[in-house]
Amino acid sequence: MAKILIADDESKLRRLVCDFLRRSGHTPVEASTGREVLDIFNSDEKIDLYLLDIMIPEVDGWELCRQIRKTSSVPIILLTARSAEYDQIMGFDAGADDYVTKPFSLAVLMKRIDVLLKRSASGKVRTDKDIISLDGLLINNDAHQVTIDGQPIELTLKEYNILEKLISSRGRVYTREQLLDDIWGYDYVGDTRNVDSHVARLRGKLGVWGSNHLKTIYGIGYKIEVN
Repeated sequence: MAKILIADDESKLRRLVCDFLRRSGHTPVEASTGREVLDIFNSDEKIDLYLLDIMIPEVDGWELCRQIRKTSSVPIILLTARSAEYDQIMGFDAGADDYVTKPFSLAVLMKRIDVLLKRSASGKVRTDKDIISLDGLLINNDAHQVTIDGQPIELTLKEYNILEKLISSRGRVYTREQLLDDIWGYDYVGDTRNVDSHVARLRGKLGVWGSNHLKTIYGIGYKIEVN
């Protein structure tokens, strides 16, 4: 089963989550500060999923997400008592895959963990650095070509870059602002409606595949969903 890190400065909560993880067949790893999380992340220990409290001491959960996302697409769930929409958007911007508000049901948390672990393990997304594939769609970065069931799909450069960005981290939500910065560049002066129009055209060109996999997360952004 999976090795899951739970990072929270509340020892009672950590123990409860750890006990539940063990009963579910997983191996928990505990951390009480953000610095401990980074030390574990930078070590040789392989963690399959991170549960990070946003307000953890030394290095907060948002910054931990940013640091982890620089080199890893490992699933991340943020745990927090902060339920405002702004806080959730900040979490997704930082690279979190999911957001759980305290107090929470351990059974529901376990279900969210299972979904992310299955997503992370499913789909033959990368075969090498130049080939990305998922459910009949193939991106050949070397040839800069996209095909679905062997049929070529004509995309503009921006559409291609959006698709490659989303499918490389399937299941992860990218905000409109994040896509605008990553695809258009930080010095771009347009607004997020440009992202929406490009994604709409991209979904249309991808046909049934786009309807099934390219999902809008209303009020936040977009993701590639593995069915």
